[in-house]
Amino acid sequence: MDGTTSGWVIEGPSTNRLRDKSAIGRPTGDGKLILSAGEIMFCHHYRNIPLPSEDWLSSTILENTTLLAEYAIIEALRVPGNKIVLSNNSDIFDVTSEPETWGIRWESDKHPRNNEPIAEVRWFFSNQNLDTVDIIEWSNKVSEKGRIAEVLVVDDELSVVTYRVSIVDPRGTIDCENIIDSLLALNDGISINQGRIYPLEDWRIPQVGIQVEGGIFVDSITCALIDGEFEREEVTILTDILSRGLHPRPGFKYGTEWRCYDKTIGEDHAPYLITLPSRAPNDWAATCLASRLASGVNKTWLIPVKENDKWNYLAITRPPADARWSNPRRR
Repeated sequence: MDGTTSGWVIEGPSTNRLRDKSAIGRPTGDGKLILSAGEIMFCHHYRNIPLPSEDWLSSTILENTTLLAEYAIIEALRVPGNKIVLSNNSDIFDVTSEPETWGIRWESDKHPRNNEPIAEVRWFFSNQNLDTVDIIEWSNKVSEKGRIAEVLVVDDELSVVTYRVSIVDPRGTIDCENIIDSLLALNDGISINQGRIYPLEDWRIPQVGIQVEGGIFVDSITCALIDGEFEREEVTILTDILSRGLHPRPGFKYGTEWRCYDKTIGEDHAPYLITLPSRAPNDWAATCLASRLASGVNKTWLIPVKENDKWNYLAITRPPADARWSNPRRR
């Protein structure tokens, strides 16, 4: 086994099986395969391919500090039977991917020779920053090709969890015609607890405010909307939510800004949890936690992301149970 600038070259009877059945590595055209360091480790543990040398792992880690994480990702994807082709090898099968994409995934019963891929994959360490603009732009481009945008997150134990990222268009059936004008027309109100109480008998906006003793209580963000403070980010988001026919209620017990109903309260549960960008998690560890908490109560957790003066909503969700790629646990 020889090293090259792009990987390690292997040859012998096993190369045909690795290439034709597993779609792993890059064929050189002379019966040999070039494998990445992560693929070498996978083939060593699961395909009986020896390591290049006794000190190969220790010396390679010095040059490639993400090697163990990359192996964990490949293991998580390939052990269930997926074909994962690294993006720099996608030209072998005449397939393109986004520049940010790390790998392209085919289902276990599909092969890159004959089928279109189902997903594009990126991975992050759990302590890496969450860049919502980058993620939403990438997921949008991937979705336009009919593929799933998958993110795999690696923690400090080198355990892998899977998430799907997508743009969601949350819409409700609640009448929202002239709602912003109605709010801007309000005046007076009694200040209380950073919000206000308005008289119940004059209230004609059922998706705003909470009925309390003495009238309708509206919170500080709604007060800012009533006062026309549209330079504030949270006001523009609330305006957008209301204009979508949604009914926002406080999301405190879910650790977010709003829980949003798409129907009249009482008809169904609130399907969306929406956070403010300024209060969104900074890293993938906290992002995973928020997403898991939302899925645990059958809700979709959304982060508003502004693009061209328009609010889009990034959903980071757990996939179905049969598509949650994770590596085997080691004790």
